[in-house]
This record gives sequence, C-alpha cells and structure tokens, in this order.
Amino acid sequence: MSGHSKWSTIKRKKAAADNKRGAIFTKLAKEIQLAAKAGGGDTETNFKLRLAIQRARASNMPSDNIERAIAKATGGGEAEQLDEVSYEGYGPGGTAILVTAVTDNRNRTVAEIRHEFTRAGGNLGENGSVAWQFESKGTIAVATDDQDEDEVVLAAIEAGAEDVDAGEGAVEIQTAPGEFEAVRQALDEAGLTIEHADMAMVPTSTITLDEGTAKQTLRLLDALEELEDVQRVYSNADFDEALLASYAG
Repeated sequence: MSGHSKWSTIKRKKAAADNKRGAIFTKLAKEIQLAAKAGGGDTETNFKLRLAIQRARASNMPSDNIERAIAKATGGGEAEQLDEVSYEGYGPGGTAILVTAVTDNRNRTVAEIRHEFTRAGGNLGENGSVAWQFESKGTIAVATDDQDEDEVVLAAIEAGAEDVDAGEGAVEIQTAPGEFEAVRQALDEAGLTIEHADMAMVPTSTITLDEGTAKQTLRLLDALEELEDVQRVYSNADFDEALLASYAG
C-alpha cells in the first residue's frame, strides 16, 4: 500500500470528527449528480452511481441529500452543468500527483489547483505527464478490530483480490477494476466490516521523500483535497508511518 493510501486511511478514521462535514456532502452530491446524469438514476444498472451512494452513506450523508442529488441530475430538480476533469502535476521532491475534480467552472478550478501547486513549490503539468505512473484499481479497506486478520486476508484472496496488505486495524485490498464489485460483495456477504470501497488510481512505483519534503507534500495533498471542486488526489509518495502518525497528531 502506497504512503498516500496510508495517509488516506488515517484521514478516514478521523472523519467522524471532521468539522467540514458540509464540504464533504457538497463533494459527494456532485459525484452522485455526475454519475446519475451519465448513467441514469437506477443503481442496479449504474455502477458509478451505486458506488457514489455507498461512499455517501459511509460518510453519513442524509438520504434526503442523496435523493435530491439524483433528482437534480435526472430531471426532478434544478440541474447543474457539471464536468469531470483531471489535472496532473509535480509536487515537492518531484512527487507525481493526480487530481480529479467535478466543477461547474473549469477556469476557477484550474486556477485554484495551480495556486496550491505553486505555493508548495510544485507545478501543474501537461495531460499525460504523470498519469502513466498510475493504474486504475479497486480499493477496499476491511476493519479487523473485531475480526481475525488472517481470516480477512484469506477471505479477500478467495474473493479474487489481486493484492492484500494487513495493517493496523484494517486490511487494505486491491482488485482489478472489473473484479471490484464482485470482491466487495463477497466480503460483505462474508459478514466483514467494510470501512471503505472505491476505485482509485494507484501508483505503479513509489518514491521516498526526506522528512521535510514529505511534510511539504502532505500539506499540498491536504490543501488540494480541501478545495471544493476536488474529488480525489493521488500521489506516488511513500510516507514513513511514524511521520504520518506525527503529522496526523
């Protein structure tokens, strides 16, 4: 599991105390709207919508908010013109960073993202400049606080996981994109506690940063993720676990 994935796991565990819940709901509503607009409002036939709703429920988003977002996209409410866009760039120490956003104003979004890169001493790149260093994977986190870790690992392998990494309090699982939903369902049916399930861009290799550069990179990743239009941020940085714990503290 990459260092950025470890950081994302730490942040998920702290999410219950997040005082920016409204901002999270805004991001989730945009994602639901975009998925519903592209594939319709039926979760049985629209995988992206089903996944977006699962993420929303995992963040305790009220059902009314979810239904309102679907209605906006499918003609039952005031629709927004939203576009899904991706940006690529380099952070401190040459860290490769991918950013995905959902926006109603591309000029505003790119200006805000460029500002954060520049402030951190990095820079935005051209399309394709860093994307080749990542590949799409299904990612699932299963809690092991009340589960036998070895049994969770075995269940993941039997379900078709490509890679399994047991960490503190959770097992992180990667799948091929086409196997993601089948693996998630198998783990759910096995009675395991799924903390997080999503599609992600995973680095094919990682780079190790010195402490100062690592902290700069973490601050950049946080700043990007806090932008209202930004949905996901991925990097190929491999952060030391002690540093992550200290930074999160």
